Amino acid sequence: MTNVYESCPVFENDEYLLRLSALEDAADLVDVYSDKNALPFFNSDNCHGDNFYYPDEESMEKAIAFWQSSYASKWFVRWTIYSKRIQKAIGSIELFHREAADEFNDAGVLRLDVKSEFETADCIAAILRMIVPDAFELFYCEEMITKVPIYAVERMKAVQEIGFHKTDRLLVGTNDGYAYKDYWFMNR
Repeated sequence: MTNVYESCPVFENDEYLLRLSALEDAADLVDVYSDKNALPFFNSDNCHGDNFYYPDEESMEKAIAFWQSSYASKWFVRWTIYSKRIQKAIGSIELFHREAADEFNDAGVLRLDVKSEFETADCIAAILRMIVPDAFELFYCEEMITKVPIYAVERMKAVQEIGFHKTDRLLVGTNDGYAYKDYWFMNR
């Protein structure tokens, strides 16, 4: 498989398309990142205080520009999730290889943000099935982790369905030293 930072793969099934996020996604994504019902499901652990609330196109464009510069510096990859049914972006998914002095050292971290109407087990499982199998190789890891708060019952059902397991291990922030909980893991 090619280096994800040299050639970012596109993932696709009958319902969704995942491709590297671009500035032209801002108009659609502002609907996702201004959705106050979706906000509690976004994983902002260790993100320098950013809560991923972008209420207008200008703030959304700034976020996407940051995602693009992070990709260029090989920090993380952010894909836009495009719904073929409604022909619109409905969220994004981020992946990166984590190096840290905690129990999640060398794990792949997956962050999934979708508009609240797509926070369903079927939708989440369909999206994750497209990318998780390749993510281990793309991000050179034997373990993949994702955050699922206890109130995220649909997300919990989806991650269990594709093979993630709840863990009590804590993710210690490399920026803030805070110990974050509610992580689920899957081994290759």
